[in-house]
Amino acid sequence: MEIHELKPKKGSTTRKHRVGRGHGSGSVKTAGRGGKGQTARSGSGKGPTFEGGQTPWYRRLPKMKGFKNFIFKKEYQEVSLFRLNQFENGTEINPKLLVEHGLIRKLELPIKVLGNGELEKKITVKAHAFSKSAEEKIKAKGGLVERLS
Repeated sequence: MEIHELKPKKGSTTRKHRVGRGHGSGSVKTAGRGGKGQTARSGSGKGPTFEGGQTPWYRRLPKMKGFKNFIFKKEYQEVSLFRLNQFENGTEINPKLLVEHGLIRKLELPIKVLGNGELEKKITVKAHAFSKSAEEKIKAKGGLVERLS
């Protein structure tokens, strides 16, 4: 068998229907386009955004003006200060320990300690960020605050 002898399987290909080519083509008067009107004209069709005369969604939505900070926003996993009371006195709290105890879910995202509640123990906390009140409360109890990069 040679490459020039290859042919498609019988019935798998059909000839292109040539419209608007007179009586011999089989579609004479309207060339398969139906009656009169917009869809009978060349370049017809209303386009993908046409909604039947209803105001399209791209005109209904409000215009987004001004500066948007979501590109630069830093997402933190937040841990409340009162939740750290479950650890022993003098414990060094790091991200791995927080994951083990179920206080955070992922090690990939940075951690921020918030000053909600009261701290009852002297602990060392390693996190990426601290609220001012959390830092003050940890230091007031004699603990240490270490920022991770």
